[in-house]
Amino acid sequence: MRILLLVLASAFCQFCGAEELTRIAFGSCSHQDKPQPIWNEVLASDPELFIFLGDNIYGDSDDPNVLSSKYQKLYQQAGIQTLMATTEVIATWDDHDYGRNDAGKEYPSKEASRQVMLDFWGEPEGTARRLRDSGIYTSYVYGEQGKRVQVILLDLRWNRTELIEVKDPARRNARTAANQGPYDAALNANAEMLGEQQWLWFEEQLKVDADLRLIGSSIQLLAEFTGWETWANFPKDRQRFFELIERYQQEPIVILSGDVHWSEFSRIDETANGWPLLEITSSGLTEEWKAISPNRHRVGEAFAVANFGLLEIDWSGAMPSIEVIIRDAAGIDLIRQTLDF
Repeated sequence: MRILLLVLASAFCQFCGAEELTRIAFGSCSHQDKPQPIWNEVLASDPELFIFLGDNIYGDSDDPNVLSSKYQKLYQQAGIQTLMATTEVIATWDDHDYGRNDAGKEYPSKEASRQVMLDFWGEPEGTARRLRDSGIYTSYVYGEQGKRVQVILLDLRWNRTELIEVKDPARRNARTAANQGPYDAALNANAEMLGEQQWLWFEEQLKVDADLRLIGSSIQLLAEFTGWETWANFPKDRQRFFELIERYQQEPIVILSGDVHWSEFSRIDETANGWPLLEITSSGLTEEWKAISPNRHRVGEAFAVANFGLLEIDWSGAMPSIEVIIRDAAGIDLIRQTLDF
């Protein structure tokens, strides 16, 4: 399996390539045991970069040999092989490729899981992603000044405190009836997700010169009432994220997320710094969850069909114009939003 030279460069510096990016594809939630016709459309869109946002396999094991075998099964997909041979590919993880459903820092095999994951995605030996004691977060920069894209990939597993479930049967039943999950933000007021080392690193990343900043978050940021895994279960971390964006943002920022097994576009316009908060969720490449949860920040519809995300960037203006697309396995555009700044 090829080693990505881009990843090698990122281990030593934040500038990773001079090539201008105009098409960036992304997705999450690919079950290695299922057919994956979605790759035909991904490849037809001819992306210059593909970002895996997590649940890239459904490993769900404490045994690294089991995880490794499931990655190898994923690689048996012809579309994955073609993608990795022709396109720059970068990745972070979510719970199922981390090792356990909804797991956080309590997961006992995270060190072994990290090495298996990074082996598969071609991470060189000795990099910070392999060695630091605070997770696999990383960043990449593409393009020359004026057309420079930074991609920040967060690690929302390594340091995350354990989730707390609603226990009252009546509340649980009401949640189920409303297509909501079992987790309660009110019970998690002091919970944390990134850990202090990652927070300090993230703040420094927001100072990196960029004309477009993409933040890969394996779980949703803007949605508030799903009851599933979202930033809303970690109110202190969510607020800290917003405050850092408010303090440093001078360029368009788009959050890319996965996890939920449906796709949607979310937007908050009432912000302190005047920039809109924008999130596009693409999930999943194979997985579909029909009981779509409420999200008051959703723009338009959500779609529970296999899909991938695509950003088409027009650099001709003073600021980039971005076409945000969610596309299904038949090549139909489910969501299309034009972002002009």
